[in-house]
Amino acid sequence: MNNQRIIPPSELIINSDGSIFHLHLKPEQLADKIIMCGDPARVDRIASHFETTECSITNREFHTVTGTYKGKRITALSHGIGTDNIDIVINELDALANIDFSTRQIKKEFRQLTMVRVGTSGGLQPEVPIGTYVAAERSIGFDGVLYFYADSSKIRDLAFEEQLIKQLEWKIEGLKPYAVSSDAALIEQITRSDIIRGNTIAANGFYGPQGRQLRLALQDPDLNKKIEAFDYNGLKITNFEMESSSLAGLSALMGHKAMTVCCIIAGRVAEKMNTDYKGSIEGLIKTVLDRI
Repeated sequence: MNNQRIIPPSELIINSDGSIFHLHLKPEQLADKIIMCGDPARVDRIASHFETTECSITNREFHTVTGTYKGKRITALSHGIGTDNIDIVINELDALANIDFSTRQIKKEFRQLTMVRVGTSGGLQPEVPIGTYVAAERSIGFDGVLYFYADSSKIRDLAFEEQLIKQLEWKIEGLKPYAVSSDAALIEQITRSDIIRGNTIAANGFYGPQGRQLRLALQDPDLNKKIEAFDYNGLKITNFEMESSSLAGLSALMGHKAMTVCCIIAGRVAEKMNTDYKGSIEGLIKTVLDRI
């Protein structure tokens, strides 16, 4: 990458107040430790544990609060739903950390961010019932975001991808699943005996891509059964969510530390759903705050 390149205004979009385009954050408002979630309202639940608050900023689905928790400076941020939103958020967070807004050039000294996404998920195995916490040690992308960036093969698990294509008898035309691991050191830091390490699918939709059928027929009605049966050297697919793959993949390409940990709120095999999951997610938030 050419550090001397001046990034044009059409690519690095800075608002008139000096904030980044979508997040409306200024570089000095970003902490090195970031807790992410999909729901803007969940940011306030995370921030309710802060002892001090520096800023609270909202634009569209992006709500951000930076403050301190037990002496740690933390940014709580909502990213909305989907890997496309993660593409926006990770690029803008990295820009806040590693691009000089005055010169529009990449800074000489790299600033590494630590990001933990706290989400909800659907369990695919008996060992991950409703209420379980599952960390995505490996994320499986049913989206295509990572393929738009150079050198993605360097951070992907190509052998795992090959088994996915084979065992799932992949039938979705124009889309190839990919696999990428979360930061190993961060997984060690966050997960203990109370959090299962799993292999998480990030679907590019909530209904058809996760095997839900309402009025439209599915391209592969047996895909979820094949996902549940997948086994590669003892590795099984534990759960569905919608953001972990691009979070892990883009962060790895950029040199940041990132992972996703989810509370299971739906049992896809048992066809059960817990819509009143706020108590369970509150416990997970507190756990991540303590360990990040």
